[in-house]
Amino acid sequence: MYGSLHEFVEKLDAAGELKRIRTAVDPVLEITTIADQEMKAPSGGQALLFENCRGAKFPLLINAYGSHRRIALALGVPDVATIAKELHGILTAKPPASFKEALALLGTAMDLRHTKPSTGKVCAATEELPGLSALPIQQCWPKDAGRFLTLPMVITRDPDTGARNVGMYRMQVIDERTTFLHWQLHKTGARHWRRYCELQKRMPVTVALGGDPVLAFCATAPLPDGIDEFMLAGYLRKKSVELAKCQTNDLEVPANSDFVLEGYVDPQEPLAMEGPFGDHTGYYTLPEPYPKFHIERITARCDAIYPSTIVGIPPMEDFYIGSASVQIFLPVFKMTFPEIVDIALPAEGVFHNLVVVSIRKQFPYHAMKVMHGLWGMGQMMFTKMIVVVDEDVNVHDTREVLFRLCANIDPQRDLIFSKGPADVLDHATPVVGFGSKLGIDATHKLSGEANCRTWPPLIQMDATGAKAAG
Repeated sequence: MYGSLHEFVEKLDAAGELKRIRTAVDPVLEITTIADQEMKAPSGGQALLFENCRGAKFPLLINAYGSHRRIALALGVPDVATIAKELHGILTAKPPASFKEALALLGTAMDLRHTKPSTGKVCAATEELPGLSALPIQQCWPKDAGRFLTLPMVITRDPDTGARNVGMYRMQVIDERTTFLHWQLHKTGARHWRRYCELQKRMPVTVALGGDPVLAFCATAPLPDGIDEFMLAGYLRKKSVELAKCQTNDLEVPANSDFVLEGYVDPQEPLAMEGPFGDHTGYYTLPEPYPKFHIERITARCDAIYPSTIVGIPPMEDFYIGSASVQIFLPVFKMTFPEIVDIALPAEGVFHNLVVVSIRKQFPYHAMKVMHGLWGMGQMMFTKMIVVVDEDVNVHDTREVLFRLCANIDPQRDLIFSKGPADVLDHATPVVGFGSKLGIDATHKLSGEANCRTWPPLIQMDATGAKAAG
């Protein structure tokens, strides 16, 4: 739990995870060049704090989530597996059979009380800024259309239910008080906006930057529509997220935010072409029409640090964010698919292009049941390829996965094709937002599966040989 992004920076520094850069650096291309090299260093390199950004008033922090250790530091745990184990315990809790078990369950319930955000606090971001040029907003790649905010927490509400959503959508700067909002077709923010268009009502939007690093992590989490990301943040930080009322609209923002941008989207204003923008696919996203965000008020705290990231050819910082999300939510997947042992999203698959899942195979065509089930779960609908392997395979070991993939499949028998929603940033699909899927069954085959001969055993040393070698 951190009271500000500044506190997190001090923690990174004390842990030897921070590199301070005091020489003047240009946010246009130069910061990206340095950060890209650091992100591709062994184990993700170090977080970088650019203390002197040309033309801007505030320092810039990047690669703060760019290693397994820094993700754990951001979430306040020794290891992300700690959270997954705790969540598994909550999801599988049984009625207590003894006083000791009752006390343990009470402790779990006390932890959950932190999920509900608290309100009424005063926002720490109180210094008013004249415009966006005070922030060291980057242009990341040469063919980008301009500068973009890359780690914004975009806060909206469903006009019918009042349910809050906190999403992370890139924001191309148009002028001092205007940006685009690149909320993609399938995102909750876009659904809220479509409803405001139907109602012909101005849509209030507030954007928070910085604060406790757990907040930005939760804005990227694959939560179901209607589940408040600030509730997840409260659970992870073991303390309710303290919210403050905005000055120009009826939304609320984390009180410890470093920057707050309050404004609106006008549903009667025509869309305009946003982009191109270098993206997590490793390619440029071509221009597409998106709405404009009009900023009425910009505030900053006195010790504000501007949080940023870059996306591009992997591995990048977003790989570690995605890996942590998969690890934390694996117990949720197992509630629906108890046969799942582990899931991996290799860096080369840029999040959801490739998913490798290991299962305890119990019946013929079990792997295909898992494939179709995963394609139907939330953001897994964007996954282009799912490879299913046996439970004894380490899905995080690419060499081991490729060995089973090559050894255990007959292409005609073990490959299935399907169709469904696709990432709108995927340039390879025949149309925007829709494409084909590939499932590969790389498990051992059972009697009853078509065109399958007797399956041979895997070569393994027995106890006698192991003893002799020892």
